[in-house]
Amino acid sequence: MEHTTTAGPARGLVLVVEDESTIADVIRRYLVAAGFTVQTTGSGRSAQAIIRRDRPVAVVMDIGLPDLDGLSVCQQLRAAGDWTPVIFVTARDEDVDRILGLELGGDDYLVKPFNPRELVARVRTVLRRSGAAVGASPVLVAGRLRADTAQRRVWADSGEIALTATEFDLLVYLMRHPERVFDRQSLLSSVWGYAAASGLRTVDVHIAALRAKLGDASPIRTVRGVGYAVEGG
Repeated sequence: MEHTTTAGPARGLVLVVEDESTIADVIRRYLVAAGFTVQTTGSGRSAQAIIRRDRPVAVVMDIGLPDLDGLSVCQQLRAAGDWTPVIFVTARDEDVDRILGLELGGDDYLVKPFNPRELVARVRTVLRRSGAAVGASPVLVAGRLRADTAQRRVWADSGEIALTATEFDLLVYLMRHPERVFDRQSLLSSVWGYAAASGLRTVDVHIAALRAKLGDASPIRTVRGVGYAVEGG
């Protein structure tokens, strides 16, 4: 499928990577109506080139692509240090696929068939999280960890740590409330912007990814039977 560009006002470019033209067109129309400029492609390899060239603000990507699957595209982006927010859409509803997608650096996940309005809301949520909180301290410290919310960068003793947009927002949310214990539902609602029992595993996957990247500097602790908290600075 040839990629096309549709001009919207000024909310930024969203790349839609979907090889089913009917679905791609529906997603495109709803995003354009929401004020985004949209580019579409049905090829994973083409998507890589477009991301490098046009620097979209977000990518909506099917997992089952004909040449290079969406998981591989995302994995290669992250390996190259590109942390453009990626929202996966797929017909595969197995938990293993959802977890794998998030562990490879995806920021969110929707299963077909989905409400296109919900997809637009997810894109807006990812982009909204990119802005620093108004009136809040731009630098947060927890133990050996320091996060600059204005620059969206995190450092530990070993140096700077690369995080996905969602990992960063989850960490910062916890760091802004030291010692407060949050259950998974609260985190899902506050960080992801929605609440659904089916998404609770998403929180666990992102916490695991954060701990793996932060290593010994991780201030996140598990409160058994309740949720997660960050130790005070």
